[in-house]
Amino acid sequence: MFLHFYDVTADFCRENGISALICDIDNTLVTYDDPEPTENVLSWLSSLEKAGVSAAFVSNNNAERVEKFNSRLGFPAYSKSGKPKTDYILKAISDLGVEKTEAVCLGDQLFTDCCGAKRAGVRMILVPPIKDKKTPFFKAKRSLELPFMKRYLKDAGIERTTWGI
Repeated sequence: MFLHFYDVTADFCRENGISALICDIDNTLVTYDDPEPTENVLSWLSSLEKAGVSAAFVSNNNAERVEKFNSRLGFPAYSKSGKPKTDYILKAISDLGVEKTEAVCLGDQLFTDCCGAKRAGVRMILVPPIKDKKTPFFKAKRSLELPFMKRYLKDAGIERTTWGI
């Protein structure tokens, strides 16, 4: 668990045998309102790439959204992935030419990103959502995640307020 995607540094990746990140987009790297990567995201991805860490995007969002976000980057990118299904997580790993043990998924949701990574047999890094949608669906989904998050944080000895819960 990290507080921000950019806390996943090249040094952290090197120390943990990570050569590929399979990234969610919305609420992980940018808000739903950001159609393209921010300068912060571009800088972070560039620093990882210089260190030999590749990236791919696996999103449940539509093709237009994912293609627009990836247009300046040209990374492997998959839309409508159906996470927690594993098909596109495994395809991204294959397309990046790495082993599962060298890849890590990065996302903000337990029931899609984390479950998808676990089902695919891939390590996971969870970050808090940047700016959650306030729709009834998202509110319900986040409330269902809450007991699991509290338990994990307690077991890991992490101060809950650090994560805003």
